[in-house]
Amino acid sequence: MAKQQSLDTPGGENLGRVILISTSAAIGGFLFGFDSGVINGTVDALRGAFNSDAVGTGFNVASMLLGCAIGAFFAGTLADKFGRKAVLIVTALTFIVSAWGSGAAGTSLEFVFYRVLGGLAVGAASILGPAYISEIAPSRIRGRLTSLQQLMIVLGLFAAFLSNYFLADIAGGSSTEFWGGFQTWQWMFWMEIIPAVIFFFSLLFIPESPRYLVAAGRPDEARKVLASISHPNDAETKVAEIQATLEKDRKPRLSDILNKVTGKLHPIVWIGLVLSVLQQFTGINVVMYYGATLWQAAGFTESDALLQNVIIGAVNISFTFLAIALVDKIGRKSLLLIGALGQAVMLGLMALIFGSAELDAAGNLILSDNMGIYALLAANGYIAFFATTWGPVLWVMLGEMFPNQLRGAALAVCGILHWTSNFAITMSFPILLASIGLGWSYGIYATFGLIAYFVVKKFVTETKGRTLEQMSNE
Repeated sequence: MAKQQSLDTPGGENLGRVILISTSAAIGGFLFGFDSGVINGTVDALRGAFNSDAVGTGFNVASMLLGCAIGAFFAGTLADKFGRKAVLIVTALTFIVSAWGSGAAGTSLEFVFYRVLGGLAVGAASILGPAYISEIAPSRIRGRLTSLQQLMIVLGLFAAFLSNYFLADIAGGSSTEFWGGFQTWQWMFWMEIIPAVIFFFSLLFIPESPRYLVAAGRPDEARKVLASISHPNDAETKVAEIQATLEKDRKPRLSDILNKVTGKLHPIVWIGLVLSVLQQFTGINVVMYYGATLWQAAGFTESDALLQNVIIGAVNISFTFLAIALVDKIGRKSLLLIGALGQAVMLGLMALIFGSAELDAAGNLILSDNMGIYALLAANGYIAFFATTWGPVLWVMLGEMFPNQLRGAALAVCGILHWTSNFAITMSFPILLASIGLGWSYGIYATFGLIAYFVVKKFVTETKGRTLEQMSNE
């Protein structure tokens, strides 16, 4: 009897369909990036439009992250109850409403409401996109396909920066009256409606996750989905493998993350939580959200600071492509180890450069030409390491490291802690900058890079090339 061809054997899967489905789901990552980046070009305009003070403006900027934490927390549980596809469709609609409302808001309170709503969608997309792709993709290319999420995020960020730049350039400023008598900053938010509508319609044509269908007691539908993306003869085998990893006669629930004997969190959940925090505590969003502030504090002109942001965006995209090429060859754990050390070194160099710089009469840093170049190289080196490793690999790991029985619940708690950490870093950087300066601030982030290395080395298990069922049965 001929050996049955496996879903994960080259030629066994309908690769074109798998890639198309994964790309459709990953558009949520593009909206994640766009929604996060669009605020950068609107801060001054919002301050004038809503007559807000510094605290109010800061909350306008950071409010989305509160929605992200809530969306990430509930997304996994809702997806386990109603299905990955259904919740993704609601997420797409939420992006559309948020984009429209953010531009149409007449008060700061209205604006915060719609930004929090957008945060709910971002948080949900950050969890469900990688999880859905990991449940559709063959294990031999799962890492690369799940990395599409991070690629889409950085493309979305870059698209928002370019959109803001061109709109402001055409109109003459973000507060200037533009098309239809509306101000430019309003159109900056409304531009997000275009990719959000594309996301919505693309989701109508993707299948439900076969792992959700089996868990929901719909194995016949799961077989049809598997037959459409893999060798038809493998569908029955894959359904049996999935069923073997699921607890019978009940739906997944949040309490699944607790050990039934000890009542404590499963160790694998602790690992996911720590990884989620460490990705943020190495300071990535200090660079992404406060790039212009950072470089102006280091003595650069506003024009040069904005140019550096554009360069960082291009580096981010380039090295994310490298991550996609490497994640299924080198492995998740190896990339996390390399990235942790690389980020720590680059952040340490920035700490030394900024910490040793002289101050002018106004207390601003003064960098020599050479030190300025070294700081720029170190910053871009940090972005390169992050984009190749911790940026995409965290989402790959979270999408595949948890057993089927607790995946949705574990993703929920990891998601809320990830976004809470993001909020903490985003709100604390201006305080650190004012109190201890750039040098010590980057020294703190570099220390977390070293901590991340030792955590990964001791506690993280490699998941490359293994099916989700194999890891669930351990």
